[in-house]
Amino acid sequence: MAAISGNKIKNFLKSARTRNAMTAYLFLSPWIIGFILFMGGPIIASLVLSFFKWDLLSPAKFVGLANFSELFGKNDLFLPSMLVTFKYVIIAVPVSQVLALGLAVLVTQKVRFQGFWRTVFYLPAVVSGVAASVIWMWLYDAQYGVIDNLLKLVGITGPNWLFTAKLALWSLMIMSLWNVGVPMVVYIAAMQGLPQEVYEAAELDGANGWDTFWHLTMPLISPAILFNLVIGTIFGIQTFAQPYLMTNGGPVNSTLFVGLYLYEVAFHYLSMGKASAIAWVLFLIILVLTIAQLRLANRWVYYEGG
Repeated sequence: MAAISGNKIKNFLKSARTRNAMTAYLFLSPWIIGFILFMGGPIIASLVLSFFKWDLLSPAKFVGLANFSELFGKNDLFLPSMLVTFKYVIIAVPVSQVLALGLAVLVTQKVRFQGFWRTVFYLPAVVSGVAASVIWMWLYDAQYGVIDNLLKLVGITGPNWLFTAKLALWSLMIMSLWNVGVPMVVYIAAMQGLPQEVYEAAELDGANGWDTFWHLTMPLISPAILFNLVIGTIFGIQTFAQPYLMTNGGPVNSTLFVGLYLYEVAFHYLSMGKASAIAWVLFLIILVLTIAQLRLANRWVYYEGG
């Protein structure tokens, strides 16, 4: 009888787990189906297409690795576009993180209208990329722009920000600080979860504000810093809307980001195979950079209890 009861219990538990699993998959099925149809399928198709020449008008022709080798040719714009992209990421991402961290420190202090200031700094982040690009095109306008008109008040003739090769990319970097509210919120959340008894002990030991921030706050929020750096790098490499709308890659390809170049290859030159090759090279670059950041994180990221 005991053996029979034990088998019944095991069968019941197994059937209960099966029912729970089926229920879970049932609720997940809309996402799974959507991913397969709209993401998984196109991803596999782009990988296959990267080995073909196809212009949408004639039959696809298998060319092996020719699309990939073409990207690194002397006359191709892939490497220059990657150089522009990396220059943007190397400068804009760290600056935005420093600014976001500074704002987070300010708005976590006991100041009047704290909620108001947090909202003000975060509000630009909810504006779409297209709308933000239009606003900044107006700000940078040489004739009617706010920036150049303010410079005129102090006797300075402002440059043509978006149409000068040496300034166009820097102008987009400055514009990227518009979204500094997103990483700021992450830093605020990290700071609000810090153990206050550690700060009280540091204060009793005579630590000043800078020592407390550098030796306590920075190590304790290092996981948030890592998260923001990884996400910022990924989104920086994928930058598209701003250069597409504001400069269209010019002047003289000074703002030709790799995402914009991919778009031009695919929809201007109808070279779908080459565009797919660019997408996969870009994916591999992002993957390598992300893994490298996570590997290096072991040297400077502190996990409580780890």
